[in-house]
Amino acid sequence: MTLKERYQKDILPTLQKELKLKQAAQAPKPLKVVVSVGLSQGIKDTKFLDIVEQTLIRITGQKPVKTKAKKSIASFKIREGMIVGTMVTLRGDRMWHFLTRLVGATFPRVRDFRGIDPKHVDGRGNLSVGFREHLPFPEIRPDEVERVHGLQITVASSAGSHEAGLLLFKALGFPFRKA
Repeated sequence: MTLKERYQKDILPTLQKELKLKQAAQAPKPLKVVVSVGLSQGIKDTKFLDIVEQTLIRITGQKPVKTKAKKSIASFKIREGMIVGTMVTLRGDRMWHFLTRLVGATFPRVRDFRGIDPKHVDGRGNLSVGFREHLPFPEIRPDEVERVHGLQITVASSAGSHEAGLLLFKALGFPFRKA
């Protein structure tokens, strides 16, 4: 059973009951997943940009968008319009497929992982998790890696509050740290 099917059959009624909602449509659900990489050390290096793009394509199955600097910041040696990162936004079936792999395969492969801090869920019920390296993803073969880089994953939800978001992500199987 996929995560989407499990959400519709098991998680949705449970959330509706726990949050005391009258209709299933009011229950929180994931809306989109944004996977992004900042190019801090590789701003001048075009080869690093290509490596990051290929990594994101492998992990998400979608071509990333280059993000550009809105302002010039002299101390960071950034000029307006310079490429400072890449990102991919996943919705629909691709989002559910990615969340399944993230919960089922990626988190268990992270070295010295003790769980996600509940503080990573913001006041609107969105979850943001950073990875120091991209190696835990099953699509990446360690022998092919030229350069290790980190990435940020943000899961936007319709939860609206920290508590509802935490309930949703725990129900989806995200491994949270014990309080």
